[in-house]
Amino acid sequence: MNPIYHQAKFINSSPHIRNAPADQGLEVAFAGRSNAGKSSAINTLTQQNALARISKTPGRTQMLNFFEINAELRFVDLPGYGYAKVPADVKKKWHEMMEHYLTHRKSLCGIILVMDVRHPLTEFDRQMVEWCQHTHLPLHILLTKADKLAYGAAKSTLLQVRKELKDVGCPLTVQLFSSLKKTGIDEVHEALDNLFSRAEPDQSEISAPS
Repeated sequence: MNPIYHQAKFINSSPHIRNAPADQGLEVAFAGRSNAGKSSAINTLTQQNALARISKTPGRTQMLNFFEINAELRFVDLPGYGYAKVPADVKKKWHEMMEHYLTHRKSLCGIILVMDVRHPLTEFDRQMVEWCQHTHLPLHILLTKADKLAYGAAKSTLLQVRKELKDVGCPLTVQLFSSLKKTGIDEVHEALDNLFSRAEPDQSEISAPS
């Protein structure tokens, strides 16, 4: 477990990338369907009960929500997609906002894609995987709500998802996770460490001044 993630704090919510914090340092974005347990996962891995807003109504996350870990590292909670009962034009704006963020944000160094273990690889999930494949952006998949299935069934789904995505042309890892049972936290922290460290410059390749 890496306690650095426990110090995460809310920075701001932005309806557009132009209102986001300065595009410096490194960011890992959390994406997923509205009812996949994304906010719960963020709260669990930071050991904070209300860092990310949780609602009984899926789709309440309608902006880009930024959280500071330290001066150089951030989390970004992307709008949930695919379930919320909102007008089509609002969904269109969400999609455009996320697409613009994913395309233009230079500090973005990895994606945590949250899927309900009972309903993995929805159309939106596949779109995110394809986007990461196209851009070679590292991707870590959380199969959440693992407590809702027997261990054998959850493990089977994990292996199935890994098999189906084994030829994806980007760095990809998959794990089981449960906010309720607090399982898989160490594995998420390790994945975050890897995502952030992967994007850091290799000091050995930086020439010393002559």
